[in-house]
Amino acid sequence: MKSIAVGVFKAQFSSVIKEVQEGHPIAITYGKKRTTLAVLVPYDQYVKSVNKREIGVLQGKASYSMHDDFKITDEAFLTA
Repeated sequence: MKSIAVGVFKAQFSSVIKEVQEGHPIAITYGKKRTTLAVLVPYDQYVKSVNKREIGVLQGKASYSMHDDFKITDEAFLTA
């Protein structure tokens, strides 16, 4: 991933946006230590990452059990 300083980002805004549109994420850094403040990614890539759902978040924290005499017909199951 390419990284650029805030000043360079401001000076080359249009070209940076074009790179992001092409699918290249870019990190924005700040200060002498070049601390990463943000990452610019294409909107489609952002939406995919935000809408991910974790499966198994409660794994090991929840349980269930069914009685041995629990019965349901296939028809009743399908219409429930």
